Parts: sequence; C-alpha cells; structure tokens
Amino acid sequence: MRYIILILCAATFSIVSCKKESQFAPTTVLDEMIDTTRGIDSAVLKFKGSFQSGPFGTVTGMVEIYKRGTAYEVKLASFNTNNGPALHVYISKEAMPVNYIDMGSLKSIAGNQVYSVSGMPDFYEYKYVSIHCVAFNHLFGYALLK
Repeated sequence: MRYIILILCAATFSIVSCKKESQFAPTTVLDEMIDTTRGIDSAVLKFKGSFQSGPFGTVTGMVEIYKRGTAYEVKLASFNTNNGPALHVYISKEAMPVNYIDMGSLKSIAGNQVYSVSGMPDFYEYKYVSIHCVAFNHLFGYALLK
C-alpha cells in the first residue's frame, strides 16, 4: 500500500511540475527595424514582395531583403498572420517549400520583424519567403521576391 501511495505521489508531482511550452507564435506586435542610414555598414534593399495567403492561413504584409556587407537580412513589414503551431519563416525555391532555408520560428504574428540569413543564398533561385507550419507541413502564406 505504501508503494502505491508513493508512486501516486511521484506521478502527481511529475505531472504538476512539468510545464509545457506553447508551440504557438507570440502575439505581441513587434516593431523591429533595419538601419538603412548611409554609412560604411548601411543596409541596401535588394528584393521585395507582397505576402499572399496560402491554403492554410491568412498572411498580409510585405517582405524586404536587405544586404549589409556580405550578409542578408529579411524584414517582414506591416506583417500579420493567423496563429498556428510551430510557424517558421522560410526562404525557398518554390511557393510551397520543398527546397528551403529555415530562418527559425516566427517571432510574432504581427508587426515588423527582422531575421538574419545564414550563408549567401542566391535570391534568383530562392525567390520566395514563406510562413510555414512545421508541425503539420502547412503553408500559411508566401511572398514572391522581385
């Protein structure tokens, strides 16, 4: 009987003490900016596009690709999307991403956001920025870069 009570207490403690992290993107409206002031380290706008909704979400806003030295930054401007689990920002070769670079989790479902791009992708090949649900492989929206 003691062992049963001990096991029940341990199980209850384990369940209560575990905190599950939310898989959904934060809802705080962000206002991140890219420094485009003229100078030796200024960012230059290279590509831009408008978001279109995909089959599983509603996405609005603009995407801008800036080059600073040898690095690229992606800005989501006036951005808004409905929420979903495990939303990520992709740079991809196709609207429905198959060949893509994952820039990480979406910082927020609304506002201006800036992401650093690792490596030097060819934006004439990687010409889409997508909001993608990793958990269910669902496309929420995309923008064609021009």
